[in-house]
Amino acid sequence: MIFASEKMTENQIVAYIDCFSGVSGDMFLGALLAAGLPEELLRQELSKLHHDNFKLDIKRADATLSAIQVSVIPHEHQPHRNWADIRALLKQSSLPDKVKDIALRIFTTLAEAEAKVHGCEVEEVHFHEVGAIDAIVDITGCAIGLDYFKIKRLICSPLPMPRGWINCVHGLLPLPAPAVCEILKDAPVYGVDLAQELVTPTGAAIVKTMSDKFGHLPPMTIRQTGYGAGSRKLANGQANLLRIIIGQARTFSEAQEVEVIETNLDDWSPEGFPFLCERLFDLGALDVSMSSIQMKKGRPGFRLQVIGKPEDGWELKKYIMSETTAIGLRFRLENRLTLPRKSGTVETRWGNVRVKMIESPTSTVIRPEYEDCRRVAIEQHVPLSEVYLEVGCCSPDDFLEE
Repeated sequence: MIFASEKMTENQIVAYIDCFSGVSGDMFLGALLAAGLPEELLRQELSKLHHDNFKLDIKRADATLSAIQVSVIPHEHQPHRNWADIRALLKQSSLPDKVKDIALRIFTTLAEAEAKVHGCEVEEVHFHEVGAIDAIVDITGCAIGLDYFKIKRLICSPLPMPRGWINCVHGLLPLPAPAVCEILKDAPVYGVDLAQELVTPTGAAIVKTMSDKFGHLPPMTIRQTGYGAGSRKLANGQANLLRIIIGQARTFSEAQEVEVIETNLDDWSPEGFPFLCERLFDLGALDVSMSSIQMKKGRPGFRLQVIGKPEDGWELKKYIMSETTAIGLRFRLENRLTLPRKSGTVETRWGNVRVKMIESPTSTVIRPEYEDCRRVAIEQHVPLSEVYLEVGCCSPDDFLEE
């Protein structure tokens, strides 16, 4: 987590790291540059390391999508560095304190993982590859970028785990690299049929240290998107890219993770559906639907689907099992995105009628509430369509919030 003490609020800057082809330090830095981190600013800030023994090569990658590829080229042989060397280099730099803090925390994650897999004390860790100047530049550059965008919350996708082997100072090691497995403890991962390194220790340390959580794209208004390119072509032909999506956080008053409950019924009378709906809504259901299906042996049937908040799931399931002929249920958690909306009324020639005011991505619209329009149509002896037409002509300026 970037700022563990800060509570996420509307319009704070949030970023999503989409690791569909894995993550490395250079890919992360490339994505930040593609999203708008000024190259001149990056070079200026990196000079504050007071270590000019490298060249930073930044170029457009030869990829299907527009992406930035970053390479750190040492001017001469770089020594292996231990944790004390790295810590001293960062602390003695003239980088801003916030950037130093981010970089030191990422390297701490690396040091602790290396110590664990090699069975030594953290202070004894020699970083070898991950301590080379390219990792120092990548990690410091990512810290500079995260600070530049003022990102308050970082969410990372689940990470792909390959098979095969990698050749390093310690000899041939299995993939995922042992340090990667240690760093990603408690993080969601999934296996892929590729014998190439997809997640490097540096990349794993960056996302594990800085991510508030792993999961799906959070609610946001997207402002920037950038792609960082890896240095290798993947054997399966997919783009070796990392995507960062940066935007303003959005908050929603209703549940965005829901439980979907389903069952198929071929021996239940649909006459009871209106009553079933009413009771399920009383128990907290957010939506109830039933569709016609053809079941085994050609029998006609119905698929009942109920959507509710996870905390209401048990009560909804119990009621379905007691009120219908269902002898089994399927259920799963899903994420959803809903438009912000308010309930209120608009004034018509028949008096006030209940409506919803909905904020779509392009406009604000007024939508009639069926039950209230039905009431007006019955009381005033007018067609329901006429009530809908008049309410539909109202503008957001006519909306009266409850």
